[in-house]
Amino acid sequence: MTTETAETAQRTLTGSDGIEVRWIMPEGFFELPLEADDLDELADQLVSLAKQALPGADEEVQLQYAAMCAAHYDEFIEAGVQYAGFVNTEVDEIRCTATVNVSLMDLDERAGRNPAGFLATTMRHLGLGQVDEAQLPCGPAVTCVGNRASNVDGALTQSGQDEPIWTSFIQVQIPLSNGTVLVMEMGTPTVEGWDVFSAMFAGIVKSIRLFDDSGGPLVMQG
Repeated sequence: MTTETAETAQRTLTGSDGIEVRWIMPEGFFELPLEADDLDELADQLVSLAKQALPGADEEVQLQYAAMCAAHYDEFIEAGVQYAGFVNTEVDEIRCTATVNVSLMDLDERAGRNPAGFLATTMRHLGLGQVDEAQLPCGPAVTCVGNRASNVDGALTQSGQDEPIWTSFIQVQIPLSNGTVLVMEMGTPTVEGWDVFSAMFAGIVKSIRLFDDSGGPLVMQG
């Protein structure tokens, strides 16, 4: 991973049994470092990232931003996140931000011959949001649109108290033939940017392509 702004460029992720995932990230994204050797190196990389993402901010704000990014790494590890990026932009003169995370998780053995249908049923049962099935160029997928609440640590807020924050998200799950599920999610706490970010994310998802270990294209069957 790099901590520089990503121009419109291909990103690659290789899972088990040789299935390679490729997708296109639009210009303007910053990528969080996920390959640091130790915590000190990670801290240095996050401070450098904060300086690039907030070039006009004072050092204290940049350090707070780096700490806020660091606070998500336990969640990244738990969710198996292998790519994490974010973008900052203005929508109608309002500062907005969005994140995009990509991970791989094991497919439930009960999925059977219709894994997309199984995933959709499971997500509806869990009440995660509005769930639909879709057909992408790479194969069947399940989409979920919803909202979730989380807390911002008091060390990172002006009040010094933990504060709730609501995030609107779109999650796409694509079952792969090797028994895993590709999970891609866009989230934003800024509702003013929802239309822009959801359209952007639709383009990212439609760009997903799968390849075998010989470089041949794959399309998952549903």
